Amino acid sequence: MTSICRHLLAVLVLATVVASADETFPQPSELQPDVDFWISIFTRYSTDEGVLHDNRNLAVVYERLDIPSTLSRRERQRRVEARRKKIRATLRVLASGKRDKLSADEARVLSLWPQGVGNDTFAAAAKRVRYQQGLRDRFRDGLVRSGRWRSFVNEQFTALGVPIEIAALPHVESSYNPDARSHVGASGLWQFTRSTGRRFMRVDHVVDERNDPFAATRAAGQLMAYNHSITGNWPMAITAYNHGLAGVRRAMKKYGDTAYVEILRNYNGRTFGFASRNFYVAFLAAMQVDQNVETYFPGLVFEQPANYATVRLPAFISVPGLSRALATTPEVLAKHNPGLQATVWQGSKYLPKGYELRMPVEELDQPLAGVLAKLPPESIFEKQLPDMFHRVARGDTLSQIAEAYDTRVSTLVALNGLNSRHRIRIGQNLRLPAAGPAPVVAAASEVPAAAAAAVAPVVPEPQEVAVAEAVPGAMVDELAAVSTEVVQTDLLSDPSDYSVAGDGSIEVQPLETLGHYGDWLEIKTQRLRDINALAFGTPVEVGQRIKLDLDTVSAKSFEERRVAYHRLQQDSFFRRNVISDVSEYTIRAGDSIWILALRKYHVPIWLFRQYNPSLDLHKVRPGTRVQIPILTKVERD
Repeated sequence: MTSICRHLLAVLVLATVVASADETFPQPSELQPDVDFWISIFTRYSTDEGVLHDNRNLAVVYERLDIPSTLSRRERQRRVEARRKKIRATLRVLASGKRDKLSADEARVLSLWPQGVGNDTFAAAAKRVRYQQGLRDRFRDGLVRSGRWRSFVNEQFTALGVPIEIAALPHVESSYNPDARSHVGASGLWQFTRSTGRRFMRVDHVVDERNDPFAATRAAGQLMAYNHSITGNWPMAITAYNHGLAGVRRAMKKYGDTAYVEILRNYNGRTFGFASRNFYVAFLAAMQVDQNVETYFPGLVFEQPANYATVRLPAFISVPGLSRALATTPEVLAKHNPGLQATVWQGSKYLPKGYELRMPVEELDQPLAGVLAKLPPESIFEKQLPDMFHRVARGDTLSQIAEAYDTRVSTLVALNGLNSRHRIRIGQNLRLPAAGPAPVVAAASEVPAAAAAAVAPVVPEPQEVAVAEAVPGAMVDELAAVSTEVVQTDLLSDPSDYSVAGDGSIEVQPLETLGHYGDWLEIKTQRLRDINALAFGTPVEVGQRIKLDLDTVSAKSFEERRVAYHRLQQDSFFRRNVISDVSEYTIRAGDSIWILALRKYHVPIWLFRQYNPSLDLHKVRPGTRVQIPILTKVERD
């Protein structure tokens, strides 16, 4: 083959790859300015600088600011607000209609906008001036770190039918930092919240697999495959990773499944803020940089993946015992096993039975299995150490804590001398049944300091329960309040519509009854029967629409109570079960959805419906293909 032919073949192959990527991750020309904006944030501006820009039209960047990270937060805030205030004032001048005898700053701001922009546009823009910190150094560091896991990500995603290009998403979420934590409790490379993470991983006070890059990567692939099965396209599947499936489905219903520009530009869902609007375009930008590293970061060298040996622990094992057997330290064990919680390393829990222990091959003198076989009896245990205390985290409720530890609310109230079952505080240490009744506390002068230290309980690190999803790491305006940029994450992976429609009606979802609606609305159930012409004793059916009486409780409060109920039900279920796989089944004549789901696959109807949200459970025809999640029991210590 001649060199010319080889060149033409290479060009053809590259063109095919690009075309395939364009089909999988379409980038309408209208979104190009947004993608360009994020590329500049990722590659041009460092974390010691940033830009003030319009938060709707990302092509409008007002100015660059030097905001060194060495400055105090207050000083950084002051500098940003001073410039933001001046830009707003300039925009208000332009909104007044002034176009002649402009100052230099007024003329400069005017030139940033297309010709013919009206006064109303400038008035609106004055309220939309946003600061975005640069991320060049973080992105570069993330690219370097990504080398540790990219081959594993590609392998897992390929097996799940997920495009390997989505491996660029952690650049947006965490800069490929496995220690990344958000202030609302999202954690790890893929920034899973606890509720979403529990669907696919073990997440509790002993093991939190969100922090294990390998387990979290498998879970991210499963979640992406699930999102795609519901949305039917990758742009909306990726958007749902941030915004949630229910909101994305509402947007698709309003504008069309593939109306990407209209959705990202015009959808005004209550929680569809800056983060959600920009999540897909930020991904496109990250993907472009990720695929053209030499262009943006010439000479960059990726870290190499570690060669790990793994073994599943056959019993509960003490950290000191395993450390001695491996001739290493607990710190080294913790470094290579980040899925284990502080409770293990502090000594209040053993290494759990069934955990997949990981150690670099080069640090082993013999196979891991051989080390475990030689462990002394005093390091091996049949049972886990009992839980003694729980530190209350944001979002915790006493009922959730009681459920997590298989106890009763009344027991916790009694053990801790609580005045109310509804009032606990963040950071509070709650005594659990295994710790027994609280001892009588002597006066401080009667207790020697050494004795007090000896009996002080080892308390787990705070286990934060996310109640809201903050703007992703790549999109954080670190100096601005994030209250307007949060979206609900209680049920990100639940495509069910729990919203109240404009006419005051709702769609009945599994696990719901008229009694629930009456409680959440603070009205008698009979009132709902009357306004919906329902005879006494007639149950509501999944998929049925019910009119509400919103005179006592607002639609927003009703939705919050409704979501809280479903979150509690789902959290309880996923503490004991994880979704390990998905099976496709073709409905046959005589099949019953209820018998199929509950008896054959042991899947509750609410979860079956989440995997088949468009299916009318009462009108399923033979030949219909349904998706059925395969469940695995979580080992409870």
